[in-house]
Amino acid sequence: MTIAAWRAPVEPGEPAPAFALPAVDRDEPVSLDDYRGRTPLFLALMVGLWCPFCRRQIAQLGTLGAQLKTLGVESLIVVATAPENARVYFKFRPTPLRLASDPDLTIHRAYGVPKPEPTPAMLQALDQVRINPTGELPQPLPISEAARALQAMDGYVYTPADQADVERQWPQQKGQFLIDRAGIVRWVEIECAKEGMAGIGKMPPAQVVLDAARALVNH
Repeated sequence: MTIAAWRAPVEPGEPAPAFALPAVDRDEPVSLDDYRGRTPLFLALMVGLWCPFCRRQIAQLGTLGAQLKTLGVESLIVVATAPENARVYFKFRPTPLRLASDPDLTIHRAYGVPKPEPTPAMLQALDQVRINPTGELPQPLPISEAARALQAMDGYVYTPADQADVERQWPQQKGQFLIDRAGIVRWVEIECAKEGMAGIGKMPPAQVVLDAARALVNH
């Protein structure tokens, strides 16, 4: 997939940008054409495995993906790390969902998932805005502290690949999209779009995704 200029987020009713990315679970590409004309797709765009929020969201999506499958909707998670790095991680923390690799964020760029400039105001917010997106922390903590606390809780140690991903990706946001059989985007959720920095690490409620999927399937 070629690197294009960053665009505004895709909106419901727009054609989903085509993609072809290396699969993590097998030695072949995975593309939008694999689903077009066959099944609706729930597409989740994550950053690298260095992100404790993403690791938790991927675990949550395992359950959600099974529920979506009962509705006839397939799921694909894009992790922004090299296939070999992802394969090591998911060997020990397997997921039933299909995984693709995109360390250079080409699909985030194509779908317009924002990557904010780290301005002084943003850096200040990281130390002031308090979050507890999964409820695991005893109390909400400033974003930077919350991330460190979850890393410590996991005992996760960066590999050189993780460090390279951080330097290339931070502060990339995440996004989820529901795409119909014809390849048209029908539902979009962009991290921080509704709550600002307080939305970091939050997944949309499962019921919201399932309701959107039912509407898509019954359309």
